[in-house]
Amino acid sequence: MLPVSPSALGGVRFDRSLWLAYVSANRVFGDTVTEVLNTDEDNVWVHDYHLMLLPTFLRRRSYRMYRTLPVREEILRALLNSDLVGFHTFDYARHFLSCCSRMLGIDYESKRGYIGLEYYGRTVSIKILPVGIDMGQLETLMLQFEGRTVLLGVDDMDLFKGISLKFLAMGQLLEEHQEWRGRAVLVQIANPARSEGKDVQEVHEEMLMVAEKINNRFGTADYQPIILINRTVPTYEKVAYYAIAECCVVNAVRDGMNLVPYKYTVCRQWSPALGGKPKKSMIVVSEFIGCSPSLSGAIRVNPWNVDAVADAMNLAIKMPEPEKQLRHEKHFKYVTSHDVAYWARSFDQDLQRACRDHFSKRCWGIGFGLCFRVVALGPNFRKLSVERIASDYRKTSSRLILLDYDGTMMPQASENKSPSDEVISVLKSLCSDPKNVVFVVSGRGKDSLSRWFGPVEKLGISAEHGFFTRKSGDAPWETCLLTPDFDWKKMAEPVMRLYMETTDGSSMEHKESAIVWHHQDADPDFGSCQAKELLDHLESVLANEPVVVKRGQHIVEVKPQGVSKGMVVESLISKMSAGGKPPDFILCVGDDRSDEDMFESIVGGPALPAAAKVFACTVGKKPSKAKYYLMTQLTS
Repeated sequence: MLPVSPSALGGVRFDRSLWLAYVSANRVFGDTVTEVLNTDEDNVWVHDYHLMLLPTFLRRRSYRMYRTLPVREEILRALLNSDLVGFHTFDYARHFLSCCSRMLGIDYESKRGYIGLEYYGRTVSIKILPVGIDMGQLETLMLQFEGRTVLLGVDDMDLFKGISLKFLAMGQLLEEHQEWRGRAVLVQIANPARSEGKDVQEVHEEMLMVAEKINNRFGTADYQPIILINRTVPTYEKVAYYAIAECCVVNAVRDGMNLVPYKYTVCRQWSPALGGKPKKSMIVVSEFIGCSPSLSGAIRVNPWNVDAVADAMNLAIKMPEPEKQLRHEKHFKYVTSHDVAYWARSFDQDLQRACRDHFSKRCWGIGFGLCFRVVALGPNFRKLSVERIASDYRKTSSRLILLDYDGTMMPQASENKSPSDEVISVLKSLCSDPKNVVFVVSGRGKDSLSRWFGPVEKLGISAEHGFFTRKSGDAPWETCLLTPDFDWKKMAEPVMRLYMETTDGSSMEHKESAIVWHHQDADPDFGSCQAKELLDHLESVLANEPVVVKRGQHIVEVKPQGVSKGMVVESLISKMSAGGKPPDFILCVGDDRSDEDMFESIVGGPALPAAAKVFACTVGKKPSKAKYYLMTQLTS
């Protein structure tokens, strides 16, 4: 068990020394792999929870530890330094994706059957495929050993395998169905425990006690209902048991993949005990183990419900032969087509797909300790040079300056949303130059922007993502639509209100041109789920309305078609060009998704003079359509 995982049966306290030992072990693996790794040609495939930190140690050059970081975030960020993360079942993947959403605010996207997480410009692919078994080894062994007659359970000796619960179910079967007394035998192979301790000893003693009680109750001189093999059993002997078992019972209360049912199915197919008869097999499997979803013909049970397990065992034994054959055929077809070779080949193919665009990007290492992460950026993306922009600013005579507000001039986390005296002073200075056209382009409403920037008379403002625009403080507001139609609000508002009322922590924002549903204060998983549902609901309800429904960071917004910050940029450039003063200098600064429309319009919008100096700049070193970045807000 990971030293960071609390025990399910007792709440073991976190021991940092064990965590640091875990980190050190991963570091040793990282050092060793790095010594032999050819980074241009080799792929690295990391298996299981023992090495969850290894991707970070292979990605970064410095191995210094920062002990103050919360270890769960460290593990998540370490795994996200991989290109492909694989899970045996969707249930496992779902927990991982939920952690990414709750702790890091990263939601997954599904595109054409592939699941991916966008993480600092890289797509971390998620693959779900259970591991297979080695067909060749089992088939060879089955030809070598013949003639064993057994009914089987195969489990490790630990507290999660549910062996005692299985024995109790066997006793319940014999109690309720007397026809099986003297006929049904459960052979339990108990592999030796991998560790020692009080918990393991108690489980072992309980198992012996329950087996003895049931054997005393239903056994005779020549019949034991439970045969316990409490020793190391070689593979060839296990194969013999698999081959002759009518039913395999795997009822762990919690487990990983557990390949026992796969091995059992293959052995039954090649069993000499069946001779030339139709092949058949039955599986009773716990719903809490990894292989359960892939066994569509198995009888799934809750291992804690002893009566249900007993009923499942009875159903499996009494099931008509044709039904047993059909279920076996279904399982065997899956197991043979999804063997270990298929599993490895499939992962290799998806890893190649996940890495194919690596050479078209520049990757940067950011952060310290296990919060280190790899950021993938465009090849021409670079930090904005103050000296460069100042030089070009002085040489030009028709300048267009476009500034986002929240996150650009004002930190997103600031409680006081009004601009500081420093911001007002800087804007006044820029606007006082007759060579400058300065606009604040924001998603906020026009009333608050008018009030805040009233002292800057020559400042242009574009509010609600460009729906309202005015050239200066004394100019009237203009809308980007000739005949605005807001009848759609009567349809959208009740739908949003329903989701607000059923999602604790969410809220609605009414703008003159749009309605926004916010869920940043809701439960991350539920809020994200509700946002997806709301998006689908609104798109269906408003399918014939002149609006667009967009999902942003913690929001779902409905606004008129044709309204975007990109349209504002294109309109301003066109008007300046029509007035005989096409811009020869453009500075556009923003920080979020809506600002990407501005960056895109500068590159692909109205024609600019060939010698125009263009600086599209995002706040923060992150993937963007802008070619430049600043690390902090403009006023920092």
